[in-house]
Amino acid sequence: MRREGDAVPKPVVGESARRRRRPTKNGVVLSEGLIVRTALRMLREHGPAGLTVRRLGIALGADPSTLYRYFRGVDDLTLAIGDMLIGQAMAGWSGGGDWRAGLRDLGLRIHAAYLEHPQAAVLTASRISGKSHEIAADEAILGLLRGAGFPDREAVGVYHTFIDMTLAFAALDAATLALPAEAREADEEIWRATYARLPRATHPNIAAVAPLLVARMNDSAYPAALEMLLDSAASRLTRPRPAPRTARGGGRDRPDKGV
Repeated sequence: MRREGDAVPKPVVGESARRRRRPTKNGVVLSEGLIVRTALRMLREHGPAGLTVRRLGIALGADPSTLYRYFRGVDDLTLAIGDMLIGQAMAGWSGGGDWRAGLRDLGLRIHAAYLEHPQAAVLTASRISGKSHEIAADEAILGLLRGAGFPDREAVGVYHTFIDMTLAFAALDAATLALPAEAREADEEIWRATYARLPRATHPNIAAVAPLLVARMNDSAYPAALEMLLDSAASRLTRPRPAPRTARGGGRDRPDKGV
């Protein structure tokens, strides 16, 4: 999607054809990776509103229209940013061995990768890029689950819950980190200044657990939620499978027959 002030996009061309052979004014050679890394830096420094093709061109020392040889627009660049975050999470992850340990490790890696770039996480966590790192992650997760013995329907269900929960927590926790420091500190103080002081006579349950709320509520619940998901998935893997269904007729049970 083009933003006001951006140049009219040009057709995206192949990597070999679009590769800039001369350095930009900043002495660098353009590439998709360089553009995405620069966009990540701009998001961290200026937030989503500060990411435009014009500003990105200035940061790279290149004509803004040149960037359309690599991306169709800011939205296409946004998808590439999300894919790079997934790639950073996948770097060094083997996924071998126990399915539960592998899934736990990958979930924590994805969550941490997004929180390293909170402004980018807020912008990309709800998007589906269909790009290489995202596809590789999906293939690896499904392979881990199917290899552990999950039937396909169960594997897809666990994968769906795992990835949506991980990205939802990443977006939630990143949104907190993306707040101005004063607002974030004020939110955190509410647990001590308000909840911890509620009287037992009117709020007996909050008062009973107030010290625990103060100690825990400013931390991410993702690790605990992840363990709950893994416990639930493990119980599905070990529970007995239902016997084949039978059809009733003529007063006796008989096995279903294929069509």
